[in-house]
Amino acid sequence: MGTALTTDHPAWIQDADKTWARALRTADGTWMALFGPAGLELKCVAGSEDTKPQVVTTDPTTLPASVPAELRCELADLGTVVRLSAPSLWDAVTTAILRQIVRAEQARALYRRWCESYGAQVSGCGRTRHLAPTPEQVLELDDEAFDRVGAKLHRPKLRAAADAILRQGEAWERLASADLIAGELIQVRGIGPWTAHAAAADFSGDFSVYPHSDLAVRTWAARIAPSQNWPLEDKSGKPFEKQWRYVAGPRAGDLHTLTLTTLTWGAHARTTEHAGP
Repeated sequence: MGTALTTDHPAWIQDADKTWARALRTADGTWMALFGPAGLELKCVAGSEDTKPQVVTTDPTTLPASVPAELRCELADLGTVVRLSAPSLWDAVTTAILRQIVRAEQARALYRRWCESYGAQVSGCGRTRHLAPTPEQVLELDDEAFDRVGAKLHRPKLRAAADAILRQGEAWERLASADLIAGELIQVRGIGPWTAHAAAADFSGDFSVYPHSDLAVRTWAARIAPSQNWPLEDKSGKPFEKQWRYVAGPRAGDLHTLTLTTLTWGAHARTTEHAGP
């Protein structure tokens, strides 16, 4: 059984040699993450290696029998699923805000324009990638800078998030994901329930707190297990979320595995569908 990388985060870009690469900034250093035939490799290219990026692994073969068989079997074919968590809460919040409103492909393109225009360039291991701009950099940008990359609608939200992270980010990063969502993130201007849950899952690596009504989860579940009577007519996704939690069972770990592996399956399906020269 092989290993599958979760490439839901828009920082992951696949090169012509089929290697996925992504740059990250931890508290002490800058890293280049690579995923290829040898699996996931993390290389510190600047600063200290003291704080390493968090790697989350999960095994879809452990899913309980309450999960529909066609869903369990398809997800099991992924093998061990590996995901790299956001290295900072700021990175997770930035990504979640830029995913608002627009479709997934548009969000990926917007995130990359944002980073390439205003973030630091990182080179290492024969690759070049860009980091998201820091909170300080975001607060220094004028209105036109947001408009130029297509982030006009996100401008007040990114500024509010940058200000909040600079004031309280260190304390927030020590909170449990549920406390972070309920008590803190959701109070920041422009961060509603979906954004708070998506950011908390990205940062903590715990996908039991992901917004399970998300269109991506609904889309891939219906694609993998079309014979299931998924309640997809309600565009709010609330009936789907209720059923999703029911089939996952009462254990948070199973809900995490089911959600994360479904999103991983979807990322691979999307990559295959859009493969080109």
